[in-house]
Amino acid sequence: MNFKHVKSLFSKTMSSKRLTIVITSSLVFVAVLGFTAYETTKKTVAMTLDGKKKEIRTHSNTIGDILEDLDIQLHSKDYLSLPVETKVKDNLSFVWEPAKQVHLTLDGKNRTIWTTVDTVQDLLEDENIKLGNYDQVRPEIDQNIIENMRIDISKAFSLTLNDGGNKKKVWSTSTTVADFLKQQGIKLKELDRTKPDLKHTVGPEDVIKVIRVKKVSDVVEVPIEYAVTTKKDTKLLQGQEKVVQQGENGLVRKEYEITKENGKEVDRKLLREKTIKESKDKIVSVGTKIVTAQVSRGEPGGKEYFVTATAYTADCNGCSGRTATGINLRANPNLKIIAVDPSLIPLGTKVYVEGYGYAVAADTGGAINGKIIDVFFSNKSQAYRWGRKQVKIRILN
Repeated sequence: MNFKHVKSLFSKTMSSKRLTIVITSSLVFVAVLGFTAYETTKKTVAMTLDGKKKEIRTHSNTIGDILEDLDIQLHSKDYLSLPVETKVKDNLSFVWEPAKQVHLTLDGKNRTIWTTVDTVQDLLEDENIKLGNYDQVRPEIDQNIIENMRIDISKAFSLTLNDGGNKKKVWSTSTTVADFLKQQGIKLKELDRTKPDLKHTVGPEDVIKVIRVKKVSDVVEVPIEYAVTTKKDTKLLQGQEKVVQQGENGLVRKEYEITKENGKEVDRKLLREKTIKESKDKIVSVGTKIVTAQVSRGEPGGKEYFVTATAYTADCNGCSGRTATGINLRANPNLKIIAVDPSLIPLGTKVYVEGYGYAVAADTGGAINGKIIDVFFSNKSQAYRWGRKQVKIRILN
């Protein structure tokens, strides 16, 4: 190939490259010019979200178009400072606050709320929920609202607390007796109990009793009463008694476990006992000798008196049923006994009383003085028939 031909070919190639460069540069210039024109025609809009301002450059016609371009879907509870139809102009400002979902529990009833307020207290005011002095809110009312926050409101009610006998009116939001005691700062000891029990659900006007239980020991010394034993004595008249040995009480020491509720004893359990002193029986001799008033007719007689004779029974008013010599007239209704003045007729003297028979002077009486006697009958009808009369009495020994 000759040099001229090569040079010609090279010149044609260079011309083609220049053309390509020129065309490419033109396209770039047009694109830059178009982009510049597009950008310079955008409007500047300021959107505030969560207190932070964001600057947006947009060709959108309305605020709604801006949100749509940003892929933001408005909720009915969202806060938008300007209507969505507002026309976009340069340096326009608007605020968008998306609503947060909050789960509210009020006295056990649940509901879901959408809100744009800032704090729990703002939400309560917005929902027209008024709190009493003893109501409880969790979390605290100054907490900021966050998405899916759970707010629990417990309304307080009044009830009566009886702690160991001390009563007072209190307010509570507790659900069980155990929760209520914890809320009141009341601690139970090992033996303490409550009424109703700890699992019981409390309600308005309930009465919660805390029963303080305490076990203590008590030691007492108790007397052991002596027993009375009797033995027959043929030397004593029937009905007479004689103390042979005086009785003495013993002593036993007893230890008890005492259960007290609110300071009052409710149970006493004997743990152990020990005899400190044995008791000593009282021994009494009881007479069995039967006195007969029959006197031998052949026995020589003594003095004779005319006396005033009345009658009495063992059941008369003021009568003890026993003679001055200890004879039990009720136990011996068939004995012949007369009451005498011992200064005239000594006790134990055997006598014969006209109309009454042989008898023994074995009793006395307050009205028996001198030549007056009282004859014993077993029943009142015989005594009434005897009446009051003058009779002759003969001393037999």
